[in-house]
Amino acid sequence: MVSKPLDPSPLFKLGKEQTDAMLGMQKDLIDTYDQASRAWFSRVKSEVDHWSELATKLAGTRSVPEALEAYQKCAAERMQMAAEDGLRMTEDCQRIMQKITGSLSNGWPKASS
Repeated sequence: MVSKPLDPSPLFKLGKEQTDAMLGMQKDLIDTYDQASRAWFSRVKSEVDHWSELATKLAGTRSVPEALEAYQKCAAERMQMAAEDGLRMTEDCQRIMQKITGSLSNGWPKASS
């Protein structure tokens, strides 16, 4: 009995589809990480500017109550910034998880039998 040769092309096609899907997911993740990184870098710069501004204000104060007022205002602004940081962190994590779960549920080809 002569057997028909096995055609490996469907296996290669499936492997290529999975590789392409994985590369697409990695590109999406890298883009998302890049956006988050740029936002956090900007945030760090604003933190430095914030504390530098306090140092300038404190250097120009003429009394203890004036210095305490400047510090109190700075601390209140910093608390607001911390709340915004928490929100940004949550949003960044959600975006990353959406990219991963979206790629896993939609981007992977189904095995055929």
